[in-house]
Amino acid sequence: MQAPQTSTPTLLALLKDGALAGEWVLDQHASSIRQKSKSLGGLVRVTGVFSEVSGTGTVFPNGEVSGTLTVAAASIDTRNARRDTHLRSADFFDSANQPDITFAADGIQPSDRGVTVTGALTVRGRTRPLVVDATVSVPGDAELWLDTEVVNRADFGLTWNQLGMVSMTSTLTIHAVFTRGRPSPAGRPG
Repeated sequence: MQAPQTSTPTLLALLKDGALAGEWVLDQHASSIRQKSKSLGGLVRVTGVFSEVSGTGTVFPNGEVSGTLTVAAASIDTRNARRDTHLRSADFFDSANQPDITFAADGIQPSDRGVTVTGALTVRGRTRPLVVDATVSVPGDAELWLDTEVVNRADFGLTWNQLGMVSMTSTLTIHAVFTRGRPSPAGRPG
């Protein structure tokens, strides 16, 4: 089920008046992170889902935002055990040595598509700045949804590509549902 997107002016008003201020926790059962890419020269579409995801966020009374989204790299499931084992290996996620994929958000700005989220994405121990456009839905006063798509896997050292048969573009589709936690701190730390 998809809630209607909250307009940028409405979202800005909610941030400005403090209506969204507080601590937010990712609802892992309502959220999803899906991966899709193409192999065999772009003829075969490969899809998967990460089953273990967690996260928290803080909306400060002044409207500033910070948060973290963590994905267990080994939780990838493409419905092909052999492929999943390969994706967990050092050729791709190296989940034995780098168990988490982490996005640390440090701000949002209004954009034509909703908001632009800024932060840093860490995959395989490699951290890169990341800026993504996201849509935001606020279906009630205790729930907030963020939807976005990101990532070129080569930017994070995931360059295994036997015989040039695998696309370097791997899209992560993120549907993050946050629910209200405990009250917000008085202001953002210095």
